[in-house]
Amino acid sequence: MNDKVHFRMCIGCQEMMHKNKLLRICSTEKGIFVDKTNKMGGRGAYICSGSCLKTAEKRKRLNRALKTAVPDEILCLLYKEFENE
Repeated sequence: MNDKVHFRMCIGCQEMMHKNKLLRICSTEKGIFVDKTNKMGGRGAYICSGSCLKTAEKRKRLNRALKTAVPDEILCLLYKEFENE
């Protein structure tokens, strides 16, 4: 039985939330991906909304969290993910 509550911090608003409410961005040796399963290996960062993504992009928090430069194609993909909500 696993009764743990898994909280993660949004890199935009810096609030702790349940990880199922956040979108995970993952950096691996093969590149940067949107991890919808929350199970992909590699270094991860969590975002809760489009406004937090904008803040994280402006303050370079996403680059620092993933320890690599995030390409514009990935940022466009992330913005499209949050438009659907």
